[in-house]
Amino acid sequence: MIRDRLLRICENLWWCWDVQATELFACLHPERWEEVQHNPLMLLEELDDSTLERLHARCPGALEAVERKFDAYLAETNTWASREMAAFTGSVCYFSMEFALHESLPIYSGGLGVLAGDHLKSASDLGLPLVGVGLLYREGYFKQVIANNRQVPAWPTTPLEHTPLKKLDVFVDVPHGHHTYKAQVWELKVGRIRLYLLDSDVEGNRPEHRNLSMQLYGGDAATRIQQEVLLGIGGVRALRALKIEPTVIHMNEGHAAFAVIERWREELQAGYATAAAFERVRRTCVFTTHTPVDAGHDRFNWDLKHEALEGLREDMGLPEGAFMDLGRVQRGNVNEPLCMTVLALRGSRAANGVARLHGEVSRKMWKNLYPSLKEDEVPIGSVTNGVHAPSWMSAAMQHLLDEASPGWRDGVMPSLKAVSDERLWQMRCSLRLKLVAWANRQLGRDWLDPDALTIGFARRFAPYKRGNLLFTDPDRLAAILTHKPVQILFAGKAHPRDAAGQGILRDVLEWTRDERFRGRVIFLPDYDMALGRRLTQGVDVWLNTPRRPREASGTSGMKVPLNLGINCSILDGWWPEAFDGTNGWAIGDGVERPTPEEQDAADVESLYLLLEQQIVPEFYARDDGQVPHAWVSRMRRSLETCAHQFHTNRMVAEYTRKYYLG
Repeated sequence: MIRDRLLRICENLWWCWDVQATELFACLHPERWEEVQHNPLMLLEELDDSTLERLHARCPGALEAVERKFDAYLAETNTWASREMAAFTGSVCYFSMEFALHESLPIYSGGLGVLAGDHLKSASDLGLPLVGVGLLYREGYFKQVIANNRQVPAWPTTPLEHTPLKKLDVFVDVPHGHHTYKAQVWELKVGRIRLYLLDSDVEGNRPEHRNLSMQLYGGDAATRIQQEVLLGIGGVRALRALKIEPTVIHMNEGHAAFAVIERWREELQAGYATAAAFERVRRTCVFTTHTPVDAGHDRFNWDLKHEALEGLREDMGLPEGAFMDLGRVQRGNVNEPLCMTVLALRGSRAANGVARLHGEVSRKMWKNLYPSLKEDEVPIGSVTNGVHAPSWMSAAMQHLLDEASPGWRDGVMPSLKAVSDERLWQMRCSLRLKLVAWANRQLGRDWLDPDALTIGFARRFAPYKRGNLLFTDPDRLAAILTHKPVQILFAGKAHPRDAAGQGILRDVLEWTRDERFRGRVIFLPDYDMALGRRLTQGVDVWLNTPRRPREASGTSGMKVPLNLGINCSILDGWWPEAFDGTNGWAIGDGVERPTPEEQDAADVESLYLLLEQQIVPEFYARDDGQVPHAWVSRMRRSLETCAHQFHTNRMVAEYTRKYYLG
């Protein structure tokens, strides 16, 4: 039956990054495909067998082609990893608090989850012996509703029957104080690899434990530490229950650091002395830190640690304060809380930041943890992030590159030399038109102009990202937007407990209602993976204004060059490694001013000048055929210099060589 054949493809998330597979589902029912948010299981549930047979007939050969491709992908043995990791045994076990794989499975909030999801996809493409470990959230991260110019969080429950998750008959005991509770394991197929998610919403558990599987980043500190115990300790126990040998444990951010504690318990139980047991743990763990912002590093006071883990400490035969001291910069300082980043650094053989600049900032940030070392000797390296190109590149661009630069899927740097300026400009206009048409439908009016220079700004509304910097001089900005047609699309969420971030979001929402900006500055609510794809595929310019050096990496900007978009960014995160003067624009000079006020003033002046003197004039400098050749040249350079270097295939290969095989 057609349904069974389609369901077989749906049950592995491989389909969500294969353009032929997604086009197959869209072909079945284009309107409903959009309405069900690109969820093939929901689509198939709505269509009866006779309708499916009829719709399948409209796409002759499409299903057969996807099946052949899917089967060949799963059966491939001559992978990159089979050549590079021939002597490797066991598994790389990648722990993360969130994974963004597709919008139909909302167990992510933002960049950390997107990075983790793209890491899994590239690990699959490269054939790595890797498994993911995370948590299953029934309500995920909040959905953003805008009412009276304010963000209102909503927490709808995800219908798990509409996801490809498989509930396993595998349970583990998770410690809480002197007691334990049960967590069940779910499996998700992600191409060639598996993601295992722990679920504490198990009958027989107390409500406080069942609720740990409800919301991502939704509770207080007591909830957070228990969720991190579930991830770190429960995750290692789940691997044992599944008979998976964690040769390497890769902790993606400090949330997973309690995996060190559980591995330590295992080594003590095996008979090793305390110090030797911990050294054995260190040899198996690596750690990636993701933020130079102090508030981004979880810290727990003694009472929370005591409530969560005192029974485990006693069972391990360790003295009072042993867990706390592992997470303190100054061991024995009873006033210092347990920091999950410190625990992860102490428990790992290698650690890294997520861009070269972030590596430098991290070494400075954690210098006190290594008092005998010089700052440049602090053992924190860097692996610059990337994005999984097939997940973020539009279908039209993938088809164009398959024709013009066919080796791009196999790691060859893409080239657009064979493509004319006229064709590239036509592609850029087509992608912008698609975004504008969709946005106007959402707005219920034709506010956006498909021919206007379209700028995108979408990210978490944290204060250091300065989401309202652009409005510092509203009259000057209004003149920029009206001298030639320019429109700006904003999107992003502020954490429900981040009052400052919510204030910036309210500020932006107020500016969208100002008569000077009405119809030219638009806010699109509920930023998720689907909206992220639409924006990064459709905008001409991606704007990024963090206060340097607080942006660790910033992967959203890496998606834009894949679709012939151009970055205009502060020289922070990944952009100092990418910017060469021909492939985008740099806001400011990379010099850090003495005060935030001076920094903001210098940066916004630089941004206004770029818009007035370079970006807007270059976009509208056209030949007789209405092609802006200088702009198209910058588009070419944007893709050719960024698409290969900032790809998770390069990133995962670098992790493998530097850390997994180390």
